[in-house]
Amino acid sequence: MPRPRTIAIGALAALLVATPFIPRGGDPDGSLLPSGKEKYDALATSGTAVAGRVTPAMQAEIDRVVAQGRALGRLSGKAATTSLVDDLVRCANFEGQTYCLGSGWTESSPAEVRARAAAAARTLAARPAGTTTTTGDLDVLGTLRRTAALSPDARAAAERRELTDAARSVAKVWLLRHEIQGEPLPDGFLEAHPEARASAPTAGTTAAKASASPSPSPSASPTAAPAPTAKRKTRKDYPRRATVLDPSQVAEQERTYWCGPTTMQMITWGWKQEDLGQAHWADKLGTTTGGTAISDMVRVVNQNTGWDGKDYAGTYITLDIKDYTYQQWLLLTMRHIVDYKAPMIFHPILLKKYYPYLDDDASGHFQAGRGYDKRGKKTTVVSYFEPWNQQRFDPSEPYIARVQWRWAYKSYRANEAHFQHNIGV
Repeated sequence: MPRPRTIAIGALAALLVATPFIPRGGDPDGSLLPSGKEKYDALATSGTAVAGRVTPAMQAEIDRVVAQGRALGRLSGKAATTSLVDDLVRCANFEGQTYCLGSGWTESSPAEVRARAAAAARTLAARPAGTTTTTGDLDVLGTLRRTAALSPDARAAAERRELTDAARSVAKVWLLRHEIQGEPLPDGFLEAHPEARASAPTAGTTAAKASASPSPSPSASPTAAPAPTAKRKTRKDYPRRATVLDPSQVAEQERTYWCGPTTMQMITWGWKQEDLGQAHWADKLGTTTGGTAISDMVRVVNQNTGWDGKDYAGTYITLDIKDYTYQQWLLLTMRHIVDYKAPMIFHPILLKKYYPYLDDDASGHFQAGRGYDKRGKKTTVVSYFEPWNQQRFDPSEPYIARVQWRWAYKSYRANEAHFQHNIGV
């Protein structure tokens, strides 16, 4: 055998022997394993995670934030807006990720989150009553006043529940930061978070919920989930069009402030194959005439469907997308619909410049995100179930259909324009 060929074969053999020891995850190809020398099972094929455990460090952080609130004693919803923001908008750090009460996971600093909340609250306080159509998103003033009205014990219990749920979902946050924004996973990630392994067991509560059969996609079946060690997917890797939820399982909101219960009605209808009605979900969500909080939307999806299961989206979280580009937002949507096979909780502000079917500008809002269509060289559109039908409350205004296909970029801008710019995924 000629010497050059012998050398080449020897080099190839050496490379094949060495390949299992090459670390993955921090390398440029974006593979879905952490960097480092640890040997781990593959990540879950859908790149998501169910609820994990609360570590001692997490528990200490939860205790710290709750203790800050307890030290305030009894509060009044009539207190100055600045005081309410300073007292109630508090944040925790779980494994390097920031979670703020009422707002969700964010890349902003606690000071930035408080500044945005204060600015939004001042704007609302200065606005004459009745000048804006409200559809049911609990605004910042409503959230602050609701929390302030609780007794110290009730407030501490509510904050502890919210922070505990957040701590248990930190693996999902890390995975999204990695897959959508390209952040490397920490060394030892899978060792610390077995819930992110492909072989991770599903929690008993999720297994029970998963006995229901979600509605099939009316469009072509989404492609199979990526291999555990596949490169991080881009928009080009997704099919042209995909949807979840049955377009016949829709309803318009029955009260002006029930966009949350109606969105939940449609999301759960798709899972349970049973319509439990808006009043049922208004009760579960704690909806008032002021509306529904996105943290409650996420909580109820996790507690009442199997969309949070290992084979779907994993634990739903409230995610701040302020620093997302449009392309990242669209990639998140495609991933949710195709890989997770699960609906999203859209959280836009209803303005005519984003939604041409509106007769008037309105408030923050909820919609059931459920599909996209790349449309070749045309503008990409997303599909969602729209609970708001203005004609129901004012017959002189145009009818709004439940099933919408609208420009994805405008939905992204409407999400970013909301002062919280977050989404339920």
